[in-house]
Parts: sequence; C-alpha cells; structure tokens
Amino acid sequence: MNAQSENVPAPAATLIRVTQPHLPPLHDFIPYLEQIWESKFLTNGGQFHQQLEAALCDYLGVAHISLFANGTVALMTALQALGIEGEVITTPYSFVATSHALLWNGLQPVFADIDPVTFNLDPARIEAAITPRTTAIMPVHCYGIPCDVAAIGRIARKHGLKVIYDAAHAFGVRQDGASILRHGDLSVLSFHATKVFNTFEGGAIICDDAATKRHIDLLRNFGIHDEQTVVAAGINGKMNEVSAAFGLLQLRGIDAVLAQRRLIAAHYRRLLADIPGIDPMPDLRDDANNSYFAVLVRDTYPLSRDALHQKLHDAGIHARRYFYPLISHFPMYSAMPSAAPANLPHANVIANQVICLPIYPALSAQDVERIVGLIASS
Repeated sequence: MNAQSENVPAPAATLIRVTQPHLPPLHDFIPYLEQIWESKFLTNGGQFHQQLEAALCDYLGVAHISLFANGTVALMTALQALGIEGEVITTPYSFVATSHALLWNGLQPVFADIDPVTFNLDPARIEAAITPRTTAIMPVHCYGIPCDVAAIGRIARKHGLKVIYDAAHAFGVRQDGASILRHGDLSVLSFHATKVFNTFEGGAIICDDAATKRHIDLLRNFGIHDEQTVVAAGINGKMNEVSAAFGLLQLRGIDAVLAQRRLIAAHYRRLLADIPGIDPMPDLRDDANNSYFAVLVRDTYPLSRDALHQKLHDAGIHARRYFYPLISHFPMYSAMPSAAPANLPHANVIANQVICLPIYPALSAQDVERIVGLIASS
C-alpha cells in the first residue's frame, strides 16, 4: 500500500466512533409508546416521568431527583434554585456547558487549576481563588472520577459557600459504598445520548430534602404553583414522556451496560500496560462507570498527541481530544484573569496530552485490539 492510499479515510462502515449509544431492542419500547398514544399525555409530569424519578432515586441511592429536558437546563436551574450570585469557582477542564450555565445566570466564572492525576479541581487551588465575591464552587467529576469531596466540603463550610457538582459523567458512580451524588448542595446529571445512561436527551438535579425538590420542580415548570399562580421566574425544563419512558427501559439494562464497559476498560488497560508514554486515566475498579477511557500521550511516546490522533482518525478510529481546547481558551472566557495559562498549568498540560479512546458496550474485543495495535505500532 503506498503512502497516498494510507491516508484515504476509512469507509463509513468501518468507522469506530468515540462513543455509541446503547439502545435496547426496539420492540421492547413499543409498549411504552402505545401507552403514551393511548393516554395522550406527552409531558407535564406524566406517569412515566413520575415512575422514572422514583426508579432513579432507588437505583442511585439518593433522596430526591428532579428530571429535566437536558443537563444544561438542569445546571442553569440548579444555580437559580440556590440563588447563586457573584463569582463561582469552577474548572476549565470540562465541556462548555459547565461554564455557559454560569454566564446564562449572570455569574462570573473563576477558573482554578486541576489535579494532574484525577483531572478534577485541585482543592488547594480552589481555596486560593476565593474572594469576597465568591459564593459557590462548581466542580466536575471528570470522566466519572470522583472529586475530593471531603476537601471541597471543608472549604465550602469554612467560607460559607454553596457547592453544585456537575456530575454529568458520574451516573452510577459510588464511593465508600454510597452514591457520589450525595455530596454538595446539589448534583446535576446529564442523560444525553453519549452518556452511560441516556434518555435521548435529558438531565436531572439531585437534592437531599423535599422542600428543595419542590422549589426546583417549580422552577422547572415556569414557576407555576397552580392554574392562577406563578411564584417564581421559572423556565421550561421538563422531560417529556417519551424520554422518561425510554429511561425506564434503559434502567432495566443498566447493570449489564456498566459491566460490559468495565470489561472493555480492563481489556484496554491490559493491552496498554507495556506501551511507554501512554498513561491511562486512574483505575477506579468497581466504583467506576467507565463513561470515558482517557489516556495521556506523554513526551516519551514516539508521536505527539495530535499526530497520534490523526493516525487513529486516518484508520477510521474517531477518538477525541477531550477536553481540548480548555474552556478558558474560548473567546467568551479567554480575557478573564483566571483564564491565563499561568493560572492553569496542569489543565493546559493535560488538555494537550489527552485522547479519549472509543468505549461503548457494543465495542468488540477485536476493535479494542485493533485500536491498541495502532497505538503500539508508532
């Protein structure tokens, strides 16, 4: 094969994308749709919406959950629910929705650097970033790796700050035998199609008490208290019945999905162990959901991160440099003092080294071996 033919993109049929949604058999979903068609109840807290909230509380081991149309609206509403003002310390190493939710609420993001091992906010850098205008911390459990919740909790109590966890990656993640979602004032999940548990589009806010849930539910539905009374400036954030029904069906198979992801991640680790310069993300064993499989391409590897990314892409392996660039590099954030590269040394290094390799339940062992074979052959 000549050099020119090697650069021809792989046919679409052979492409391996970084993720692929798990979909149950279509015929299993039909009975749910038939019930929706019969009831004519499409949204506004129907039977499937109520059933899914209860089922998720039970599965996740949390007290209260409020379903949303997507994770971004859930983040925006969480900030509204707690009345956050001023500055919020957050991470530059995340999807842009984390910081966009702050801007949409008229808040000032303040970026702090990450821990280079866990990719999560470094508690010491959080404390150093606190000013008289700081009212909250919004950490991210990056790739489903738990933040240092104990340290963040101590800092929040010491300085009188609220904590809203962006837990978009952390569905089903447990620590010390209990859900990671139990930490902070609120935790926010995403049920987007790319997540380990999806409802096509969707999200949720987790809270500890019934009064907070009632307030969140009001905000989710325009602030409507009854037919004649509106008590808050709410938004339309409701999850529809089709998505809720799909979530109930997905929940039936989630344990098998997580088990398969665990097997794939373990296979990656075995094969990558002897490749110098390729460092996989921390191994959390049975507490992980393996929502992503990130590796760092170090200077000791023969290719640069971008060269490896291109090599995989040319072979039909659509891995992602995720998260790159940092949120702090985008125009609406880059002029902020906290976005300066000197303030975020670890985040900048990791963003320039990371590749997320494909991982999803249908990914075969042979595909994993093909991917790692390409990495090893450089």
